Amino acid sequence: MRMMGIKDDQPLWALGTMSGTSLDGVDAAMVLTDGHQIVEFGQTAYRAYSNAEQALLRTGLGKWPEDDVAAVACLVEDAHIDLLRPFTGAQIIGFHGQTLAHDPKGRGTHQAGDGARLAEALNLPVAWDFRSADVRLGGEGAPLAPFFHFACAKWIGATEPLCFLNLGGVGNLTWVDPRKAKAEDEGALLAFDTGPANAPLNDLMMARRALAYDQDGALAAKGEVVAGALELFLDDAYFLKIPPKSLDRDAFSDMLDLVRELDDADAAATMTGMAAAAVMQAMVHCPAPPAKILVTGGGRHNPVMMGMLRAGLDCVVEPVESVGLDGDMLEAQAFAYLAVRVARGLPTSGPGTTGVRALVGGGTLSGP
Repeated sequence: MRMMGIKDDQPLWALGTMSGTSLDGVDAAMVLTDGHQIVEFGQTAYRAYSNAEQALLRTGLGKWPEDDVAAVACLVEDAHIDLLRPFTGAQIIGFHGQTLAHDPKGRGTHQAGDGARLAEALNLPVAWDFRSADVRLGGEGAPLAPFFHFACAKWIGATEPLCFLNLGGVGNLTWVDPRKAKAEDEGALLAFDTGPANAPLNDLMMARRALAYDQDGALAAKGEVVAGALELFLDDAYFLKIPPKSLDRDAFSDMLDLVRELDDADAAATMTGMAAAAVMQAMVHCPAPPAKILVTGGGRHNPVMMGMLRAGLDCVVEPVESVGLDGDMLEAQAFAYLAVRVARGLPTSGPGTTGVRALVGGGTLSGP
């Protein structure tokens, strides 16, 4: 379904959302784009999930559409409608939903939330279900931000290869060659999940301290990385797998077992070290060394994790704010950008980003 009544070369104000695997809340952001170039960034907003809402969301993790997840899906939809309703000026919405399960080579991928309900409630066209088409055609279904990262590299005026590193619940890396004309061009992009990032560390903090996360890396800063546990973690076959490749939030669920005997501070330091080491392992897959790595996601606020990355990588490592981007909203902005590409029949993933055999235009478009 293509949007009617809007010229294909005209930039649109798109409103994108992201509810990530860390389950902290919903981000929303406006982007003015024609589906190729970023013209302007607009308003942003955030709605936190309450403790009770997070607990309900956790009951859905690992479940599939045939399981009883109606209450989880309703919560996701209600939270998004609540956040998006005050926005004005949007012409289309990009709704990612909440990933509950991701098994691209098995049962597929499952994001809870019905975009058609949002379209009715907000009286706007909604692009959603971004991952399923890619998975059906043999792709990993993730990560999906790389085409947007390419547009960001053009927007900041980059002239040599660089990486965008998202440290959310799972870590993912996009290597970009901005010398290419388009994201679709061969060799323009390589993207893949590096490994676990904040999700297992957050699980540790909840289990040990009843805290949502290690704020400012304060607990990790008091501990030391235990080499034996780190080595066992890096023995996982995932790190040798050639990208593109992707992970479910709980793919490394045994990480907590690796630090079970450690005190809280050493456990936090070691799990932080694991996330950083996974990124270091990922760099061997880059087609050429990046001039810099721009970090987005919650992990960039953790000075211990950032310090480990700077110590272990042979390039500049900075938060994306250093080039004028908003690291808290980059994923929501990505789904705003992708919504316009869905509406205009443009590819949203390709062989270099998800391993799919050919360029894929994913997403479903629902009208009000």
